[in-house]
Amino acid sequence: MFFLNGFTQKTDSKGPGNNEERPSVSGKLPLHGALKDNLHQIKQEFGNSPDIVIHQFKIGKSQVEVAAVYTDGLADKKMVGDFVMHSLMIDSAEVELQDMVPDKNLFDFVKDNALTTGEVKVIKDWNGLILSILSGETVILLDGWTEAISGSTRGLESRGVAEPTTQVVIRGPKDSFNESIGTNISLVRRRIKSPNLWLEMMKIGNVTQTDVAILYIKGIANDKLIQEVKRRLIAIEIDGILESGYIEELIQDKTFTPFPTIYNTERPDVVAGNLLEGRVAIFVDGTPFVLIAPTTFFQYFQSAEDYYHRYDIVIAIRLLRYLAFLISLLGPSIYVAAVTFHQEMIPTPLLISLAAQREAVPFPAFVEALLMETSFEILREAGIRLPRAVGQSVSIVGALVLGQAAVQAGIVSAAMVIVVAITGIASFATPAFNMAISIRLFRFLIMVFAATFGFYGIAISNIMLIGHLCSLRSFGIPYMAPLAPFIPEDHKDAVLRLPFWSLLTRPRLVSQNNMIRLKPNPPRPPSDQNAEKEQGGKNEN
Repeated sequence: MFFLNGFTQKTDSKGPGNNEERPSVSGKLPLHGALKDNLHQIKQEFGNSPDIVIHQFKIGKSQVEVAAVYTDGLADKKMVGDFVMHSLMIDSAEVELQDMVPDKNLFDFVKDNALTTGEVKVIKDWNGLILSILSGETVILLDGWTEAISGSTRGLESRGVAEPTTQVVIRGPKDSFNESIGTNISLVRRRIKSPNLWLEMMKIGNVTQTDVAILYIKGIANDKLIQEVKRRLIAIEIDGILESGYIEELIQDKTFTPFPTIYNTERPDVVAGNLLEGRVAIFVDGTPFVLIAPTTFFQYFQSAEDYYHRYDIVIAIRLLRYLAFLISLLGPSIYVAAVTFHQEMIPTPLLISLAAQREAVPFPAFVEALLMETSFEILREAGIRLPRAVGQSVSIVGALVLGQAAVQAGIVSAAMVIVVAITGIASFATPAFNMAISIRLFRFLIMVFAATFGFYGIAISNIMLIGHLCSLRSFGIPYMAPLAPFIPEDHKDAVLRLPFWSLLTRPRLVSQNNMIRLKPNPPRPPSDQNAEKEQGGKNEN
C-alpha cells in the first residue's frame, strides 16, 4: 500500500523468482540508475502482479536497454503498441537516424522525438512513477538514467453516454454523466464553450488516489467560494474515495442533519446551468453523480425541465410539488391528530364513517399509521433492491395484497390505507431523491408529536423543523435563501419561475461577480415597436 507522499514498509514483499528482499522505497526518492534495479523494485512494489506488463528491448547506438511498463486493463494496448513500442523499436530504415543520436542525448531524443503519444512528461521519483503506472500511462525506463518518461495511453473501458436514470425529463437533453471523469467534463464543455470555464484537478485518497476535478466559470463564481471549496477538499485525509457521496459528507457545513446541503446530479445541462449562476461543480472519477455547491432548500424542488417549458406551466407544476411536499410530510400526522384529539373538526358524516371503520380495529390511529408507513417503506426499499424485471411487480402486488388483507383482517382501517397511499404517491413528486428521504424521516417524527399533543404537536414540530432549516448553511450560504434572509430579486426563480426576460440577475448570495446575466429587453408586439419609432420621428421633427 502506498501513499501520496510515500510508500509504507512492506512486511513481506518477496514474490516468486526474487532471491533477495528489497525494502519498499520512499515516494520522494529518485529512481535507481540501473534498469534492472528499477524493474526489480517495480516488481516488488506491486508484489509481482501479473497485470503489470514489462517489455524490455534495446535502442540507440550502444544498444541501451529500455523497458516499457504499463498496467494491463488500464492502458490501451493498441496505443501502447502504435505510439510507444513501434516508435521506440526503430526499423532498419531508421537505424542511421538513431546512430546520429549520441547516447548522452538519448533520453531527450526519446522524450522529444521518438514517442508519438499526445502527453509526455518526465518522472523523477518513485511516487510519480507508481501513480503513472496505476493511472493507465506507459512508463519508459532507460538504463543509466535516474529519470523516466511517461506517455498517456489511458484506455479504460467505460459505460457509454446514456439517458439519465434518476432525473428523467420529457423535454430536454437525454444525455447523462457516466463513470469517466474525462467524459463528464467534456459533456459540460460541450455546453459552455468559454475559455473562462476553468478546471482544477487533484487526487484525494491515500490509497485509491481518486481523480477529483473542480469546475467553475472564472469571473462569475465567487473567488472566496472557490478557495473555500479547494480548502475543504485539500483537508480531506482518507484512505479511499469510491463515490462522490464520500466527499459530500466530508465537506458539508453540518453533518448532523437529514437534509442534503450539497446538490448532486447526473445531468450535464443542470451542471451547466448552475455554473452559469456562479456555483462550483465537483467531479469525482468513477461516479456519474456530480456535486454542486452551494445549494439552497428550494433548489431540490426544481427540475431541469422547468426551464424548457413555458413559465406559467412551470409555476403550476412547482406549486403542485410544494403541495405534494406538504402532503408527504404532514398527511398521516394530520389524520392521527384529527382522529385522536380533534374529532370536532371532522364533518359529522365523515366522522361517522371513520368511526364505523375503526370499530373493529384494536389499535389506536398512531399505531395504525406506524404499521402502514413502515410496511410501505419496506415495500419501496424492496422494489428498489429487487431485479428490475420483478421489482415493480412485487411492489404493486405487495401493496395491494397487504392493504386489502390488513383491512379485511381488521388490523387497520380503510381510511388509513388511503392516507398512507396518498402520502407515498406524493413523496415521489419531489425531484431530488435525497430530499424525499429527508421528508420520509421527518414524517415519522411529526407523527409522534401528533399522537402526543395533537395539532399543537404538529405546530411545535413544524416550528422546530423550520428553525433547523434556517440554521443550516451550504458553504456559508443560508439554506433557506432567498426566503430567509428575504431577497426579493432572487424570488424570480425560487418558489416560482418567472419568464426568462425577467431573470436579469444571478442569485445575489451565490455570485457577487458579474451579477447581470441578461440585458433588460422585454418582448413587445410589433405594433408597439412601430408606434415608438413613429413617435420618435415626430419628436425629431
